[in-house]
Amino acid sequence: MTVSRFSLAAAAVATFILAYAAYAARLPLERLFPFYRAFAGLLFEALPFLIAGAVLSALLETVVPDRFVQRLAPRGKAGGILFGSLLGLALPICECGMIPVVRRLIRKGLPPFVGFSYLAAGPVLNPIVFASTLTALGAHSGLVNARFALAFAVAVALGLIAAFAMGGRDPLRANGGGTAAASSFHDHDHETMFGPRGKGGSLPERMRAWKSKAAHIGSHAAEDLRDTGNYLIVGCMFAAFLQTALQPEQLAAAAGHHFFTHLFMMGLAFVLSLCSTADAFVAASFAAYVPQGALLSFLVFGPMFDMKTLLMMLAVFKNKFVLLFAFLAVWLVLAGSVLFEKWGWV
Repeated sequence: MTVSRFSLAAAAVATFILAYAAYAARLPLERLFPFYRAFAGLLFEALPFLIAGAVLSALLETVVPDRFVQRLAPRGKAGGILFGSLLGLALPICECGMIPVVRRLIRKGLPPFVGFSYLAAGPVLNPIVFASTLTALGAHSGLVNARFALAFAVAVALGLIAAFAMGGRDPLRANGGGTAAASSFHDHDHETMFGPRGKGGSLPERMRAWKSKAAHIGSHAAEDLRDTGNYLIVGCMFAAFLQTALQPEQLAAAAGHHFFTHLFMMGLAFVLSLCSTADAFVAASFAAYVPQGALLSFLVFGPMFDMKTLLMMLAVFKNKFVLLFAFLAVWLVLAGSVLFEKWGWV
């Protein structure tokens, strides 16, 4: 993975500060081990999905023609939002790897509001997360069903609002469109990458074409890892610090105030930055302390928007679109989880 000097410097500074604090307080060095274990756990939990997302993004950029993506998405707003909300069933990637994929899809002509629907629903509405949630919360079947129902409802509502709020504006940053190498490759006709059109080309020509395509796939994947991996490292670092600074008994006491429980669990999901394939196991450990509606807030909001997702989104999308996504996600999940709890659906 390509890591910027900024990320390496941030990691070095954090390590020095923690080590010096431990020395100044006369703490044994092993007191720092929980932080490093939490940081490594978060990073290596997210990294495979980020790499998978970057490779899938590179394949989309290199192999899939623009017109195919434009033809694949329904033209109407309602159909496009429904398509984006259910796209996770076909592209089951957690939130760590989705941002590079969404960027490529938008660049290829996918309407931005469809991409936002996919960003909201994809980390929850996919078969891998369904299996892990069912395993962790099998005793709370109502909560399992409510998680997927609320995630779908929020994604559809967010997509509808974004469709009218964003209009036809491009949400990507100016430097989020790829490198010059990407542009030069994009000028090639994808139908001729295997040799001359209609003839297939000789074996050496086809081998050269495959080598060129493989090089472009690697270049695009490295570009996505550079853009989002830097922020993933910093996000994991902050999340690990907060995980180790907050004690379980403090979390349980804070969650005991019913009025703030939903907001508290959403904030906790943002801070912990758990992968959507594993967060249900953490939620199960809170089942004895908080009501089911608050657990629902935790399970739906965390995959949509957490600390590492925020930093990676800021690297790809313009600030105002990230703020729009965050604002809608917070209020839609909060309102939905409160209503689900009030109506007895969880």
